[in-house]
Amino acid sequence: MSPADPTKRPSKTAIWDLPTRLFHWLLAALVVVGSVTGYLSPEWWMGVHIWAGYGIVILMVFRLVWGVFGSEYSRVTTFAYSPREVARHLHGVMMMRPPHYIGHNPTGALMIFALFFVVFGITVTGLLVLGGEENQGPLAGVTSYAVGDIAKDLHGYLIGILFVMIVVHVIGVIVESFLGRENLVRAMIDGYKRLPEGIDHPQPRKAHPAAAALTLGAFVLIAGAILGGLNRLPPTGLHNMPVNAVFQRECGDCHQVYHPSLLPATSWKGLMQNLDEHFGEDASLDESTTQQIETYLATYASEVWDTEAANRLRRVSAKTPWQISSAPYWLQKHKEISNDVFARKRIGSKANCVACHRDAGSGRFDDQMINIPKE
Repeated sequence: MSPADPTKRPSKTAIWDLPTRLFHWLLAALVVVGSVTGYLSPEWWMGVHIWAGYGIVILMVFRLVWGVFGSEYSRVTTFAYSPREVARHLHGVMMMRPPHYIGHNPTGALMIFALFFVVFGITVTGLLVLGGEENQGPLAGVTSYAVGDIAKDLHGYLIGILFVMIVVHVIGVIVESFLGRENLVRAMIDGYKRLPEGIDHPQPRKAHPAAAALTLGAFVLIAGAILGGLNRLPPTGLHNMPVNAVFQRECGDCHQVYHPSLLPATSWKGLMQNLDEHFGEDASLDESTTQQIETYLATYASEVWDTEAANRLRRVSAKTPWQISSAPYWLQKHKEISNDVFARKRIGSKANCVACHRDAGSGRFDDQMINIPKE
């Protein structure tokens, strides 16, 4: 390593192998997809967001393996610099004369490690959110809603940190390209870097794709066995609720049958005890039928479920505690939906949950199951 001499004609040599370059651009693409579907797209794009997350996990595992068995400058050992080397490189950048490195420079290497750990944290917290809040994914059987809710905040913070790091990374690439008089973006596309005269051409170690494939295969077998066992566990927040024929018949004759988890027991009891003034109508039933339905609703009310809907809708409106669409969470989630949408022929009113939520009858309300009618 030595300062570049701009008076000497640079030569060109292969540095980045194809797997490393594919990893770099695929990871960048999946981060973009994950960001768009997580922040800009409608909630029913959550399935794409989840698969982008799974894709990132696969890429990260591959990169760890390739960091051991890849070609010379893909190996972790070639860019594991000491703090002194990082400080020396930063000093050279500030002096506008950074030393030349064939592979990753110390500052870039530090950013790579930082990005790896932040992205790893994002994927772990994302899986916890998926399992705890959404009752989906491999961790659904071992993660509570409370854990998922905490992970959701951490997930958001880490994504904010990632955005800042990406901006710093891009600025660093631009600065290093300018000071080193080499196009680092193009190098990560075609794999070649231009080396100034006086710097020996590297004699790199070759990649060992067979060893990498065997290692990845072993990982897939072990991870598959673990995930298979986790997937067999029932989600922590759901229950096998028996069907109550009386409830289905008496309530279903007039409107959709609402899942008991959407209100707390006190709200269901209050609703059943005032059937003579049931949202402007007299829906009175005989005492035995009323008691049977009330007991069923109270038994399977929101307190016994650990889904996102049950936890959020447990806080009811002070004025109308028996009206789901008056709950603070319901209002917050639907605040961007205009009354014109609710008035569409296939929806009719805010009370018609099944018109947009295809899984409303299960009480899950998964984001992927949302489908708002166009008319």
